[in-house]
This record gives sequence, C-alpha cells and structure tokens, in this order.
Amino acid sequence: MNYKILAVNPGSTSTKVSVYENEDRVFSENVEHPIDELGKFEDILNQVEYRLKAIHAVLSKHGIKLAEISGVAGRGGLLPNMLGGGYLVTGDMTDAIRAGEAVPHASNMGALLASEFAKPLGINAYIYDAVTASEMPEIAMVTGIPEVRKQSMCHVLNMKAMSRKVAKKHGKAYEDLNLIVTHLGGGVSISAHAGGKIIDNLGDDSGLFFAPERSGCVPMWSIIDMCFSGKYTLKEIRKKVRGNGGLMGYFGTSDCRMVEKMIADGDQQAKLVYDAMAYSIAKGIGQLAPVLYGKIDYIILTGGLANSKMLTSQIAERVRFLAPVEIEPGEDEMEALSLGILRILRGEETAKEYQRIKKEDQPL
Repeated sequence: MNYKILAVNPGSTSTKVSVYENEDRVFSENVEHPIDELGKFEDILNQVEYRLKAIHAVLSKHGIKLAEISGVAGRGGLLPNMLGGGYLVTGDMTDAIRAGEAVPHASNMGALLASEFAKPLGINAYIYDAVTASEMPEIAMVTGIPEVRKQSMCHVLNMKAMSRKVAKKHGKAYEDLNLIVTHLGGGVSISAHAGGKIIDNLGDDSGLFFAPERSGCVPMWSIIDMCFSGKYTLKEIRKKVRGNGGLMGYFGTSDCRMVEKMIADGDQQAKLVYDAMAYSIAKGIGQLAPVLYGKIDYIILTGGLANSKMLTSQIAERVRFLAPVEIEPGEDEMEALSLGILRILRGEETAKEYQRIKKEDQPL
C-alpha cells in the first residue's frame, strides 16, 4: 500500500515540514519565523494557529493534495511518562500539553500541530521518539533530593538517527555499539547509548554545560537566592533558564554565526564566553563516560551547530582521548519521524496511547 506522511517539527524560530511517500522524500522545507512575529505571542503554545497556516502554505506551494495524506507525524515534546517509539496523539496528550504538564519547549507544539492538521482530514496524528522518551535504568533517575526524580530529556529522535548513520558507515549495528552522542543546537543534550538504547542523558538543566539559549546547570545556591530575591517572577526565572540563558543572556543573540563574527572582529568577551561554552560541553561528554565504564566506540557531534568548525574542533580536541569523534552536522529528524510512522501504518510497530499521570506524581 502507498502511504504519504506529513511530518512537522517545530523549533524555537522555525518549523520543518516534509512529506514522504513510503521511504521516499517528496520534499522537505524549513520555514523560518521572524523573531518580531513570534514576539507577538505570549506563550509558545499560542503559536499553533500561526504555524499551522505556514504548514498549509508550504503544502500548497509543493502541490500536495490533503486527501492523499495517510498520517501526520509531529515531533514528540517534553511530557513526562513517555517511552521510546510511536504514540497516537489523543485528547489526553494534547490536554496534558495545554495544561502545562510538559516542560516548556517548542517541540511540545508537534503533537498539537499534528492533531489540528489531522482532525479535519479524519486521519491519525502521531509523535515518535519524544524528547522525554525514557529507556534509563532506575539508578540513573535517583537524585540527591528524595522528592525530585531525574526525568529523561534529550534530542532522542536525531540522536538515534545519527547513531544508526554512524554505525552503518562503519559496517556495524547500532545495537552493538557504545556511543556518546551530543546534539548541538539552541539547546544542547548529551546521551549515552548501549544495546540500542539511551541508558542515560544530560539535558539543558542537568548537565555541566550551557548552550546558545540555555543556562545549563548553574550553582543552585545562586539560583535559590535569585528565586527569593523578589526581583523576578516565576516566568522570568524560567526564561533565564530556557530561552534567555547561555549566549542569549550574554549577547542578546543565540546565533553562533553572529558570535563567531564578534570574535573575528576582536571581541574578547565573546571569545571567552564561546570558548567556555565549548569547554562546558566537553565536560558534559566526560560526565557520561563512566556510564559506559569508559568503553566508548564513538563520540558523535550532531545538530545544526555541528556545522561550526570553531565549536566542534574545540570540543573534539578535549574529548578525543575517550574515543574517536564523528561529526555529523544537521539532523535526520524528518526522515526518522516519517519512517517511524510508516512502520506503524504498515503494522510493523504498534502506536502506544499516552497515559496521563497526576501532577503530584510527575518528576520535578
């Protein structure tokens, strides 16, 4: 049977849109959203209708007939209680996202966009390999505060796609390799892979690193003082951690190309902070080496920022003593999304249904 799958992947300032016909890509396009346009929306989730119009415009531009679409795949967001693989987008899932049960992130719009697009067509919407999909053992979830449990959070979709790509390049099976994979984007996440599973990871809030738009794990005592200083609202503190942290906090931009230009023009503060970011990411990679007992086949650097030779060379220089470094710029998320849903439509995999959990039982 012939299947056409629409995949949508919302990022902080863009929405990737693609259509696949079975395993073949019909088109893929990255729709950039002007910052001044996005600034009109108080919250990320308020952008759904705006981005939905952009998706329809792209499909019209490429002559895609809506009646031919078999299913819609949205990038999975940051909901708690998620496993790897595919999920049917249900009312429980979208209600949980709109109720704020997902950690704030642009990817949360994936399920909402897929659902809103699919409903009028009478077809199913899905997500696949959500950001918070967990395959971690219990030992990796215990923290030093009994009330707080570590939640898995990383770029699962692209990390697994790039892991399979590197494994294939070396004539090996992904399931047979031990890997540390780092996704470099507006946010950064690092994961340890063994036996075809992500057995531990460090997200924006738990690693020793910061990123273009994320503060990373900073000294808790200072954060506690800021929270109770009376100078900031809850929303403002959260924005300092996600959105206005990292390079954005220092320079008012998260565009590494602009920061690298500042460095080329002799800005010593820009050089210090940028070097510190690379230094911190390298520390994060080292932080996961003990998870694999130091037995690492490859370290993979991927994501949009892996195109920066200035950044990747600094990271690689510090970590290559652990394992060979493979640089795979960009991402294969659209293909990974589409092929995952194709397997579901063909009956090769079964889509799960999201089980909403009580607010008090969610990880802090």
